[in-house]
Amino acid sequence: MKGNEAIGEAAIRAGAKNFFAYPITPQTEVSEYLVRRMPDVGGVFLQMESEIAAANALFGAASTGERVFTTSSSPGISLMSEAISYITAANLPVVIVNVCRAGPGLGGILPGQADYNLMTRGLGHGDFKVVVFAPSSVQESVELMMLAFELADKYRNPVTLLSDGMIGQMMEPVDFDNVKQPNPPDKSSWSTTGAKGRKPHLIRTLFLDPVDGERANRERAAKYAVIEANERRWETFNLDKPRKVALCAFGSIARVCNTAIDLLQKEGIEVGLFRPITLWPFPYPEMKKLAETTDMFLAVEMSNGQMVDDIRFAVEGKKPVHFYGRQGGQVPAPEEVVAEVKKLLGK
Repeated sequence: MKGNEAIGEAAIRAGAKNFFAYPITPQTEVSEYLVRRMPDVGGVFLQMESEIAAANALFGAASTGERVFTTSSSPGISLMSEAISYITAANLPVVIVNVCRAGPGLGGILPGQADYNLMTRGLGHGDFKVVVFAPSSVQESVELMMLAFELADKYRNPVTLLSDGMIGQMMEPVDFDNVKQPNPPDKSSWSTTGAKGRKPHLIRTLFLDPVDGERANRERAAKYAVIEANERRWETFNLDKPRKVALCAFGSIARVCNTAIDLLQKEGIEVGLFRPITLWPFPYPEMKKLAETTDMFLAVEMSNGQMVDDIRFAVEGKKPVHFYGRQGGQVPAPEEVVAEVKKLLGK
């Protein structure tokens, strides 16, 4: 399947039958797929008049305890940011997919990774965080979409998927049958499903009493601490031994780096790869431990360097962290990464 279509099918199989979105390249195939597919499962797809409307529709639908989601691309996610902050303040479980394009501004339809800071630090106003998954294949997009709905329900918090135009448009074999299905949502204690026979549930984001406002924020902070402790995910490649260089990349660029590692091995140069699967919570402890057996790090990104800051935070200045990136929709070639490694090694 094409990556975007696989995301739509994964959401349906996760039990999400409510999709609100506005078309924007390079993620429009998600909507095109669900227009045809949702009627088969008794689901609802509404194309809204804007991304702002789509995000606010999520707020209302999520309040009923149903699994709901949206997909968009970089400028569209920016427009959703106010509503995402409200959704988080209301402790509502939603899933949001960003099929990232080049930027800033309108950018272009080619792939990019410059939404890293947007997704991990700037997704809306106020004190809040969202889980950010970064798949590197179509199959992993499916698996992480399933997990996204489970964690959104578990923590009553938005969970996001940061894909890009390359993963969204490529076609790869997909196995749905062996992917763990998320548990059914438990919505009885908080959702607005009708108050007959019980006290009404109140979903709110506004606390005029500063004491109440601080309490609500501290409760969310405690939740984020639990997420940071339990939901970090990462992958390593060829780092079973100490290395002079460890490449660091997420998403589709991790695949480029894997090819670069193969090319370097043919020349007798051994380097490894550290791939964060969760961009938040970022695997800081694992990166810090890796610094004990690695001489230097090279972050490779389709941006001007955003994840590189998290790597520097993790290693705490104990090892040098270098950066190589391409922008404007340009994808680093494996040969470029090879050349950069050789330059760092003085070869």
